Amino acid sequence: MARRAQPSASLLLFSLGLVLLYFSSGSTIRLAEGQKTWCVAKPSADDKVLTANLNYACSQVNCGVIQQGGPCFNPNNLVSHAAVAMNLYYAAHGRNAWNCYFQNSALVVQSDPSYGSCTYY
Repeated sequence: MARRAQPSASLLLFSLGLVLLYFSSGSTIRLAEGQKTWCVAKPSADDKVLTANLNYACSQVNCGVIQQGGPCFNPNNLVSHAAVAMNLYYAAHGRNAWNCYFQNSALVVQSDPSYGSCTYY
């Protein structure tokens, strides 16, 4: 009678290690407790995607700060306005990584992108 091969302990440990490596790598960001993050537009993002992001975010949150006369109006360009709007959405929805995906056109950053009188919350 033939014996079935039993998986060795080292094979099981190796497999477990691969699974743990898979789940601990990638886009998961580990932050110190209380460390603040912001969501900004990728400068290389497509204009159509940024326009859609801007429209979507501003349909969910108040984007008055990027309107003419607002503290974040200048620089008056799509990337800047989209970044502010996307961050407003990200902050309003709990600062979760998935709230900063925006069709892979955004980044979570740990450096405050505020400038002049434009404050990113």
